[in-house]
Amino acid sequence: MRPLGYLITLVLLLSLGACAAREPRYQSEALSVLDRVQRGGAATLFPAELTSTLEAYASGQALFLQREYEDADRYFFMTVQKGTLLEKEISAEFARREAAKRQAEAEKKAELERRAREEEARLAHAKAEAEAKAEAEALARREAAEAERRKAKQSQPARLVYKYTVRRGESLPLIASQPEVYGDRNLWPLLYRANRDQISDPRHIWPGQVLRIPRNLGREDILEARRYAQDRPLH
Repeated sequence: MRPLGYLITLVLLLSLGACAAREPRYQSEALSVLDRVQRGGAATLFPAELTSTLEAYASGQALFLQREYEDADRYFFMTVQKGTLLEKEISAEFARREAAKRQAEAEKKAELERRAREEEARLAHAKAEAEAKAEAEALARREAAEAERRKAKQSQPARLVYKYTVRRGESLPLIASQPEVYGDRNLWPLLYRANRDQISDPRHIWPGQVLRIPRNLGREDILEARRYAQDRPLH
């Protein structure tokens, strides 16, 4: 196969040499299609096909210069056919490349979107973990502070009171169990005896009643109150 550059030069020389002779039917059309395919990039995309097309045209020009017009026109017609097919192949190749380019761009875009979604999910997960950690730490601090408060409260001796205002739902045993009263529910009989003037039945006391809290009690008073509470439990 002859070099492509040599064939192009040969075609140009033969075309110039035949200008003064009678123009065959397909010669100008063959030249047009050759010009189009060369400008379309056939030399790069389909060099073998372009070479074959140029050879057909060169053969036609050689016959034309020998005044073999009918044979020359057959080669020119063959050039048109080959060039037209080559044009279609060039168009299809550009379409294929454009489709491949669009596909690559679409895949790149999809990959970028996927990475963006993954990064968004990662950041959301990290944020949720950070918030959960912060909440757990805050809860731990509150619990530690509450434990310290309870510890401090327990370490302080209860301030004893000499009067107690009954609240809704309270009973004599419940009042006796308060740290500021006696801290022992079984000492409720002491309250009952000290407030007989306003308590007729130890099972029934009323919100708002102000009870006296006896102090300076002896050991016998406390033991006797506990025995009384065991003998007459309040349910």
